[in-house]
Amino acid sequence: MKQPEELRFVDRVVIVTGAGAGLGRAYALLFASRGASVVVNDLGGSRHGDGKSTKSADSVVNEIKKNGGKAVANYDSVLDGEKIVKTAIDAFGRIDVVVNNAGILRDRSFAKMSEADWDLVQSVHLKGAFKVTQAAWPYFVKQNYGRVIMTASNSGLYGNFGQANYSAAKMGLIGLSNTLAIEGRKRNIHTNVIIPTAGSRLTEDILPPEFFEQLKPELIAPVVVWLCHEKCMENGSVIESALGWAGKCHVVRSSGSTLRQDLSSNVTPEDVEKKWSAVTDMSAAKHFDSLEEVTGQFMVAVDTMKSGNSENSGLEDSSVLRYTYNYRDIILYALGVGASVKIPADFRYLYENDSNFAVFPTFYTTFDAMSATDISILEKSLPNVELNPMKLLHGEQYIEIHKELPTEATVEIRFKVVDVLDKGKSAVFVLQNETFDTSNGEKLSTGQMILFIAGAGGFQGKRSSSKIIPIIDAPDRQPDASVTQQTSHDQAALYRLSGDKNPLHIDSNVSMMAGFKQPILHGLCSLGFSVRHVLQTYANGDQNLFKAVKTRFVKPVVPGQTLQTNMWQEGNRIHFQTSTVEGNLPVLTGGYVDLKRTVSMQPIMKHLSGSESLESDVLFKMMDEYAKANPEQVKQINGIFLYHILVKGKPEATWTLDMKKGEVYRGNPKSGKPDATLTLEDADMMQIALGKLTPQMAFMQGKIKITGNIMLTQKLTSLITASRSKL
Repeated sequence: MKQPEELRFVDRVVIVTGAGAGLGRAYALLFASRGASVVVNDLGGSRHGDGKSTKSADSVVNEIKKNGGKAVANYDSVLDGEKIVKTAIDAFGRIDVVVNNAGILRDRSFAKMSEADWDLVQSVHLKGAFKVTQAAWPYFVKQNYGRVIMTASNSGLYGNFGQANYSAAKMGLIGLSNTLAIEGRKRNIHTNVIIPTAGSRLTEDILPPEFFEQLKPELIAPVVVWLCHEKCMENGSVIESALGWAGKCHVVRSSGSTLRQDLSSNVTPEDVEKKWSAVTDMSAAKHFDSLEEVTGQFMVAVDTMKSGNSENSGLEDSSVLRYTYNYRDIILYALGVGASVKIPADFRYLYENDSNFAVFPTFYTTFDAMSATDISILEKSLPNVELNPMKLLHGEQYIEIHKELPTEATVEIRFKVVDVLDKGKSAVFVLQNETFDTSNGEKLSTGQMILFIAGAGGFQGKRSSSKIIPIIDAPDRQPDASVTQQTSHDQAALYRLSGDKNPLHIDSNVSMMAGFKQPILHGLCSLGFSVRHVLQTYANGDQNLFKAVKTRFVKPVVPGQTLQTNMWQEGNRIHFQTSTVEGNLPVLTGGYVDLKRTVSMQPIMKHLSGSESLESDVLFKMMDEYAKANPEQVKQINGIFLYHILVKGKPEATWTLDMKKGEVYRGNPKSGKPDATLTLEDADMMQIALGKLTPQMAFMQGKIKITGNIMLTQKLTSLITASRSKL
């Protein structure tokens, strides 16, 4: 088996405080063995904070140098953090990692603890970490990189007799880390907490000898070193480690309970007593990732109280689903509905570092599928009828997007059955949902599912509903456009990973029990294909132009079959019908996509093919117009860019984008050197301008060559996008 590549710290400079013995020594030795230059800080005092000596730090430095490593000693107090950081800068010219490890103990029962006992422990642990980290922070910001470790303790998490001062300081370090993780995130500065249980001078006469011997600091050091490596993306976490084990710790909160009926009522102690069991019930406890998310939960509660529907309900109930997603889920879904890197319009949904990275709008229909698996929601609306989940069919789907969808979020989806119909042999449920961003309480989408359960009808209910969003038949003429795409034989296996894990779509035994010869494709997967085809054809692949979609599922698709989406345009509404090519059978009917506006490619190309010698000349002139009209905005780009435009490999034009002066003109820069030079074909420049080719894809395919400050060129995206809207 191939061994993993060794994690190295070459050219990295690490400060370890309290590194003269125990954990700090283990950290310093391991960092140095991996190529880091180490500042070994130790005041040389006792575990109670008394005295001072250079012996401890010097001993570790000598040990590192003896093993071929690089290290210098520092004997300052952590309260003189700027002096410790200055040692790193003077000796090695930079600072990359700070491990706040220094600590002391002054154990006293709370009643007997002196103010000096309190202040000294707080100063060394909490203020010392603050002083050293703050001194290093400007260097981290300037170099756009930094790693910080705070050292907390189980005494902080759980308390410990005689350690009120120590426990408070250690819990304070967790709060400090939480905030630094937020403030440093955009600058690639990661802050994490280690909670070690290891033998040290602080615990050598507290723990039993046989147990003390097993708590080797060398078993903790690899965890800290990994957290400080540039490959580690952990940020804002609390990691506990002991005996060669490590685990992540979280603060969690119960679902709680609303204590008043609505916003006009008050809360009495008796109300609290009545709801206390629900307030303290931890069976459905949840971890929150941010203060904004907690605030968002309270906003949801306020919304619930506005409706006067808070009786016997907390912030969660059986009709509420919470789901956290990130770029992996977005990309997995896009692949599940047929997106491909070979299709330029799809690239924004497949690469998290693309400047236009976005959520494909029908991704939010996966939440509907998750809710449909909870048959209890339907049973509450029809309590006297037995419902067989094996006979549940998805009949129709609607979703409307209200705001730009975040590329990572925790969302809350609230479901309710708004109507139940009796169709004789079947029961029909009209299930409405709303999705909210828990970080700010904003509504992101509204959806509606029509669900059929065979064999559940005949309960003498009504047969029609005014609450169903209707399907609309396509115009009676030949389609205006058509897109054909084959699904993969593994399409259902891939799509189910986005949340709908119904075995009907992968297990042949289950599909045969349901009346199908083989597993079938999810209807929502076919819908995703169809909406992609519509956006490619009428919106240049831009998800921001999507407003809503409605369709009816009429026939199943077998993975591997080819889908053909026929489209008819009527203003901003695009009617569509999707069929399988193999059997020429409609699978989605009555469908339409409402767009905010449409993009017609033909007029754009006609305009770009006017009297200019090159097609890209029009684009550069439009960028010049935009730069002159928006001087403050373009000056934020703050760079000079030189474009060499080719035609069949031969240079045909040179353009300068001087974003320091807000000018775009043909020729070389009038003054100064370009920050970046870009060379590409005229045709590829236009593909980028039209959004059919992303700059990142062009670069990876070798269609665009860049010299100079490559990262700065990413700022041009806003200028090109703004000019595109004028084309």
